[in-house]
Amino acid sequence: MFKDEIQLRVSYADTDQMGYMYYGNYARFYEIARTDSLRKLGITYKEIEAAGIMMPVVENTSKFLRPALYDELLTIKTYLKELPAQRAIFDYEIFNEKEKLINLGQTTLAFVNANNRRPCLAPEILLSVLKPFFTDAKSH
Repeated sequence: MFKDEIQLRVSYADTDQMGYMYYGNYARFYEIARTDSLRKLGITYKEIEAAGIMMPVVENTSKFLRPALYDELLTIKTYLKELPAQRAIFDYEIFNEKEKLINLGQTTLAFVNANNRRPCLAPEILLSVLKPFFTDAKSH
């Protein structure tokens, strides 16, 4: 399993009239966490796209447990529990500054050949950096 975490602060622009983070921004935070996690592994979406592979989101779910508040520093934990094949399923946990779990999320991305727009397998440039996290259940 691959896991990573980042911290993001809830900006004023992220909130609604109540001072809560607007629900649509959780998906944006998932995106930031996911792309940052891959970048830490040494791979970017730009490189995957240059290899002729697109990664559209085909499903996104959120479970809201507590609100994220303006100016809170959130910790977003990102998990990839299975090595991708035709799809990659990322799970997220968001914690507030008090280390309380406030949100659970999941995003499913498909791998699509950019030339013919047909589903394909995960590119080797991505699999090569992820495989070490799935070879030994005790590591990482």
